[in-house]
Amino acid sequence: MSLKRVLVAGGGLTGWSMAAALKRRVPMLEVIILPLKTPPSALADHIANTLPSILGFHADLGIGLGDGVVRTGSVYRLGTLFRGWVEGLADYVHAYGPHGTAIDGVSFHPLWARSAREGKVAAFDAFSAGAAMARAGRFVLPTDNGLLATHGFGLTLDVPRYRAMLTAFARHVGVREQAGTLAGVEKGAEGGIGALVLDDGSRVSADLYCDCTGPQALLHGAMEVPREDWRRWLPCDRLVLTDVAPDPDPSPLDRVTAAASGWHWTSASQRGTVYSETHGESDDEPIRFEPGATIEPWKHNVVAIGDAAVTLEPLEWGNLHLVHSAIDRLITMLPAGDPHPLEAAEYNRQALAEARRVRDFVLLHYVTSRRDGAFWHDVASMAPPESLAHTLRLFRERGRLPYHEEETFDRDSWLAVLFGQGVLPRQTDPLADTVSPDVADAAMARFGAGIAQAVQPLPTLAAFHAAQSRHLHERA
Repeated sequence: MSLKRVLVAGGGLTGWSMAAALKRRVPMLEVIILPLKTPPSALADHIANTLPSILGFHADLGIGLGDGVVRTGSVYRLGTLFRGWVEGLADYVHAYGPHGTAIDGVSFHPLWARSAREGKVAAFDAFSAGAAMARAGRFVLPTDNGLLATHGFGLTLDVPRYRAMLTAFARHVGVREQAGTLAGVEKGAEGGIGALVLDDGSRVSADLYCDCTGPQALLHGAMEVPREDWRRWLPCDRLVLTDVAPDPDPSPLDRVTAAASGWHWTSASQRGTVYSETHGESDDEPIRFEPGATIEPWKHNVVAIGDAAVTLEPLEWGNLHLVHSAIDRLITMLPAGDPHPLEAAEYNRQALAEARRVRDFVLLHYVTSRRDGAFWHDVASMAPPESLAHTLRLFRERGRLPYHEEETFDRDSWLAVLFGQGVLPRQTDPLADTVSPDVADAAMARFGAGIAQAVQPLPTLAAFHAAQSRHLHERA
């Protein structure tokens, strides 16, 4: 049997992204979507902030900046300012892209760490073009060369408008909608799904089912797959989410501030509070979620995508990225006929490794925090998973980071958080000793001054958006 029909269940960003990508990239498939209402706990469908990887997802589909940004009301974002995560330390920015540049063939970060231990160097984010632009409220797309050539950026979405764009795109490329709501799941003879039963009693079947229904996992849940519970490490389990009116002068920098029992954030289109119910409460009705991941997102002929596979608080905004990564992985591994156990096993290995590494990056903020209060003492004292413990041991000794195949956040992102939270290696990397402190400090000073000078004349984010919008309309 060849794979001919795929059914996507779920009507939020996850479901429409899945359906659109399948039909666009594998046009011979019949792709059907059952656009079920998305629950509030499906965080990937509701969190507006995204990572730079969303631009690669758009490129794979042929969606340009005009459709993906301007027409959807999205706002460019360069990074996140973290405030109050370590008492006594200054705020820091996690921006995307490189920090500093090699000096006499030696990587920047061990030289910076050496000077930081002596207290004679600017903050690590001062050597990031993205962070400098973000703090100044300015923005340009990466240029062909120079200091502004390699900064990364994500988007802050207008979620309803972005979902409408995805819906229109999916319809345009040939995705077929199935009317009705889900009443039940019929198991097949071999353990997978045989058909979905709709509210009118009709049945709809497919060769492969993509569960994009959120943490309820209405399809994948029928497979009775064990779930990995992360609540012992990540106790935050409540979210209060509020949309905000568009700002005529938006910032490319969202802000995350530590609070008594969690944290809260503001961005160009949302504000939110994430907290642990055990340690606090909110006057507003919260969204409940349970951090964790399914052990086998691909089971028989069902693949869990998004929050049906992984539920994680939105710190560092990896929720929609995990959706896009799962979509790309599934399309790469699509079976020619019946799903094969070896394909599913490799998919599951990669997907779970990636989810755990994103979990570790989120958890990094907590285990390196230093704040008073019961919540912060509890999260900082909990022994982390061995994968994160190994990373911290290696870094705290000589400033080195291990290689992980399924890595969402690159080395510079890990360094931005580690250094921002005041974690410095105990010893200097031997290679750093080949560059004298005076030479390194002078080079770093020149580099930081060059970034500040390059950023100063750039347009504000509002001015950049206005110019881009005018250009788009002139071409139309």
